[in-house]
Formats: sequence, structure tokens, C-alpha cells
Amino acid sequence: MSKKVLFVTSNRIGDCVISSGVIREIARQVPGAENTVACGRPPAPFCRSAPAVERVIVLDKKKAAGHWLDLWKQVGGTHWALVIDIRDSALAWLLRADRRIVYSRKWETGLPKVEMVSRLMGAAQSLEPEIFLDDQARADAAAVIDPKLAGRPGPGPILALAPIAHQPGKSWPADRWGELVARLMEEPRFAGWRFMAVGGPGDHPPAAPALEVAGNRGIDFVGKGDILASAAAIDRATLFVGNDSGLMHVSAALGKPTLGLFGPTEWWLYGPRGPRTAIAASNPVRGEFAPIEDLTVDRVFEAVLALYDAHAS
Repeated sequence: MSKKVLFVTSNRIGDCVISSGVIREIARQVPGAENTVACGRPPAPFCRSAPAVERVIVLDKKKAAGHWLDLWKQVGGTHWALVIDIRDSALAWLLRADRRIVYSRKWETGLPKVEMVSRLMGAAQSLEPEIFLDDQARADAAAVIDPKLAGRPGPGPILALAPIAHQPGKSWPADRWGELVARLMEEPRFAGWRFMAVGGPGDHPPAAPALEVAGNRGIDFVGKGDILASAAAIDRATLFVGNDSGLMHVSAALGKPTLGLFGPTEWWLYGPRGPRTAIAASNPVRGEFAPIEDLTVDRVFEAVLALYDAHAS
């Protein structure tokens, strides 16, 4: 009897984290499962050390849905015990499979996305996101962080900052990140703390003001490794503050005290998960929206202090 499971997940980092609990659920539903995961290139490193994942197939989007044809060529000859398709593609229905779980719009009923995925899977409990760090990721993070901590002004706790989001309207203005760091550096609670900017290769401009203000108390982890290295860097932090982004979900999944900044997006659906998380929204009333520019430095500063008082003091 086949034990092979195909899990087609997102090409976006945040959505991959949100559905990462599916990996553990597969093991419960198909004991001894031999998992193949298909996903976008940016989140692919998440899967390399996930339980029972034997193969990771990277889906680079192509014109005329050519990436689905590429995937078919790699998985079409296999008889699958279970096919799980978060992306609602036609491929799931064309494969030979004993069982299929396929996402569709009908599942969007106003529940947080993690809970929606849990119901889709028929799970007995909520499938909370999980990050599977490995030794390579930890070493990549240490190679950047440890030399900084060894120099002046000494080790100190780390506040991780993720000042970028890749969808319009989600990025708090870059200059306000600089203002926030300046305020925190003057705050007695953060005496001796280090400020670490985390992001991808193209995120240097929005991270620049915060790093410039932080000076020798700053750690630049922007574009320093893949997403799992960034996760390992965040795991070294005491607190995390970031836009509504994949890195925000990474931090929450690692169990770090996490503050997510929200503008005109649905924080009640996409907010960070877990008991040590909080949001600062430009409009905190569910169903109402305001530009992220309406979120002031004062409000974010107070939210960071509240996060510190609750989880780091």
C-alpha cells in the first residue's frame, strides 16, 4: 500500500508558514508517510529538515502555467496515498491518488487562516505553525551574529526588526523604523540591547534607516542567507517587531514574543499566532481599514514596551 504523500503548498513565505502544521498532521493521517513537498523557491528551505520530507520540488512560476506542467512531469507517474493541494490547482484532480484534500474558496468563512487549514485537513485540533530549524541554519545565523555580539558594545539581548513587506500597503514607512529605534535606544528598558534588521536581498533600503540609527548596536541580517537562516537569526532574538510579512509569521511560529504591524489588511485572519503575540494596527476595529501610514511611532513604541513588559521584563 502506498505511503507516498504529495503536499502542494504556497509560493509565499507567510502562507507556507501558516500551513506548516500540515506536515505533522500528515504523519497522523498516514503513518509512515513518505512526503514530497512542492512549493515556491523562497520558502523551500523550510522543508529540508521537516519530518518525513523525502523530496522538495521547487515551483518557479512560468508563463501560461508552465510550472504546473513541470510539476506534472515529476509527480504524474506516482500513485499517491494522499494529495494535499493548498493552491487549488487542477493537477490534484489529475493525479492517481487514494485520497485528495484540495483547498477551495468555500473554506474562506472568516476564520483565521491557520484554523481554516486545520478544518480543511479534518484535524482534531488547530494545526499551529512550526519552523524546523537545522544545524546549517543555526550556523549561518551565528556566522553573522556572533562577531557582532563579541565586539563593542557587548552582547546584550536582541530586538529583531523586519521593516519590509512585499505587498502594497503593508510596509510601515522606512523613516519611522529609524524613529522607533531612536526612541527605543533612549528607553531604559532597552539599555544595552542590540537591534537586528532581518530581510531578503532586496530589503536593504527600508532597513537602512533603522540600521543607521542603531550604529554599533545594530546587526545587519538583511540578505545574509536563505529564509531558514533568517529564522535561525530571529530565534536568537528576545523580541520581534515586523510588518505583516512572512518573517512575522516565522517569528510567531518560533514562539518568540512578536509584534505585527498592520495597515489595510485583515489582521483578524492573518495576525501572528500564539500567546506571546500582539498587533499594532492602523485601525484596530475588525472590518475597518486605514493606511499603514496612519500608524504612528508613538503607538508602535507603546506596543513594543507592552510586549517587553509582558514577555521580556
